[in-house]
Amino acid sequence: LQKYVKHHFRTKRPMMVWGPPGIGKSETFQQITDSYIAEGKKAKLIDARLSLWDPTDLKGYPYYNKETNRMSFSSPDELPTEAEAAEYDIIVLFLDELNGAAPATQAAAYQLILNRAIGKYKLPDNVVIAAAGNRETDKGVTYRMPKPLANRFVHYEIRVDFEDWLTWATNNDISPDVVGYLTFAKSDLYNFDPSSNERSFATPRSWAFVSELLDDVEDFTDEEITDMVSGAIGEGTALKFKAHRAVASKLPNPTLILTGEVTTLKTKEISAMYSLSTSMAYELKAVYDQIGRDVTKEEFDGMLDNVLGFMMKNFDPEMIIMATRLVFVQYGVTANLRKMSNWPEFMKNYGHLIKEA
Repeated sequence: LQKYVKHHFRTKRPMMVWGPPGIGKSETFQQITDSYIAEGKKAKLIDARLSLWDPTDLKGYPYYNKETNRMSFSSPDELPTEAEAAEYDIIVLFLDELNGAAPATQAAAYQLILNRAIGKYKLPDNVVIAAAGNRETDKGVTYRMPKPLANRFVHYEIRVDFEDWLTWATNNDISPDVVGYLTFAKSDLYNFDPSSNERSFATPRSWAFVSELLDDVEDFTDEEITDMVSGAIGEGTALKFKAHRAVASKLPNPTLILTGEVTTLKTKEISAMYSLSTSMAYELKAVYDQIGRDVTKEEFDGMLDNVLGFMMKNFDPEMIIMATRLVFVQYGVTANLRKMSNWPEFMKNYGHLIKEA
């Protein structure tokens, strides 16, 4: 989706992104804006929730202009002026919940979307337009989009994809317990059923809530933690996640694996092992970022060598591939592999699988 969106931004062609709730539609456009900033551009996201807007919020509020003896309109603050736009290389005008806006508001958006102007206001050249909304079948607050407005967009419908979520989750330090459990139980990443009366259900967004809930819970009992998790993802999934955490809590500290103090793993519960592999990858990345300050390159290479030896001794190939790809590809870790005692055996046994992955 990001590739398509950036192409349409270059050609100034508005697009409408459809999808169920909680899967990251709004987050995608924030990521795209952030990627422009990472490229060295000055970029800004204007997140306009059109479901909260009236038609006058788009066209501007009418007032009597005594100098011209005519009715004029004051442009809304959310829409940038030429002077404001000149401070940026690109401004993303994101019309979120577009089909949740009242029909009159959607009608007011016609001209802005197609002609990049509404009334006397004109969008500056470096402003690009995108929109998003839930589908009618998702049972949210939506209005059927008028055909003339729909025809002004290129339409995309997105779905949940575990591999994409895993990349996002590990880049954003989502709890290893959450990542480990969902790597084992991928179907629980998203279980939204629009026909269900359940108020809480699992989505990528609500799993991010769970990750936040697990921070600083030393004063909470397991039952209290499960109550909070149930409020985010539903009772059934929360009980399964509780069972996973009970096993994962008995795993060794990943730091002790890096230092070589722990070399064996007693439990063989798969979801817990996934949590440990994610924790080790997180820990390696944290140590890697400290090279030159609190740790030397040689010390880090030794820690990585210990991890490779531990994985070969205790993990199945699928977990080894996931953890290795996370460390070397996603986190961009480099090391002096030829000086590692475990590297020749590791490449002999898993090299072809790593290359394929």
